[in-house]
Amino acid sequence: MVNFIESVLKYPEYSRQFNCGESLITVFNCPLEARLMKNRFQDLWTQNNYIFYVIDGRKVWHTAHGSYDLKKGSCVFIQKGASIIEQFFDIGFCLVLFFIPDQFICDTLKARSVPIGKVNKNYGTVIQLNTSETLETFFLSMSSYFASTKEPDRGLLELKFRELILTLADDQHNAELLSYFCSLMNEPQSVSLQRIMEDNYCFNLTLEQYAELCNRSLSAFKRDFQKVMNTTPGKWLLEKRLNHAHRLLLNKDKNVNEVAFESGFENASHFTRSFKARYNETPSFARKKLSI
Repeated sequence: MVNFIESVLKYPEYSRQFNCGESLITVFNCPLEARLMKNRFQDLWTQNNYIFYVIDGRKVWHTAHGSYDLKKGSCVFIQKGASIIEQFFDIGFCLVLFFIPDQFICDTLKARSVPIGKVNKNYGTVIQLNTSETLETFFLSMSSYFASTKEPDRGLLELKFRELILTLADDQHNAELLSYFCSLMNEPQSVSLQRIMEDNYCFNLTLEQYAELCNRSLSAFKRDFQKVMNTTPGKWLLEKRLNHAHRLLLNKDKNVNEVAFESGFENASHFTRSFKARYNETPSFARKKLSI
């Protein structure tokens, strides 16, 4: 899978970028002649959460829990992990983008004068944000930095990151995001590991990338996974992906290649071999049986 942060850093000529430690702010403009995505569908992952405001254009974020059509005026928080991005070649895509690691969010919220109260609300991997007047003013304030030829001081840039997090946390209309922030600060590591794996099992990430998402070394990830799930990551991922693929086969609009891609398999051949070993029949034959 393509690392979203690395792909942005790789093409500075397409965007104005400001770095602040492990965080990144960028105006990412993607005109027709300077597009990073060569295919309609691109699988991306990132080790950091990100927030963006769509200035113009449209793309669809496909996750394990649903699809999100993001257009001009959309403002969203997307959890670290993987997504399949659907591109529309007849229009460009321009946005203000903020990559922010877990620890920065937690450190900022811990320093808040009034602690965040517990919010019991379900949250998805893509969280729609309330575009309040205060938030719109924040994005407007950023435009002057991007328009200037001088790069802002790193200390000032860090303050802008903190301002964004605090602005979002101060808006009670962002209940879904506040619930996620609460879990980020208080969730046991075992629960966090399960949540991250459930959110990302259907993407073709390596074990090293899953370990990074879970804030662990590879060896610690394997050890903790075995302790929490009572099996190895490889066995668990294969079973989850095969079950997901079996459900997708009911969709007559998807061919076997699409089912393999959307279930996290490396290719259709690997999917067919694994499916036949598990169900003693090929995906094509299973589809015929399911559609009867």
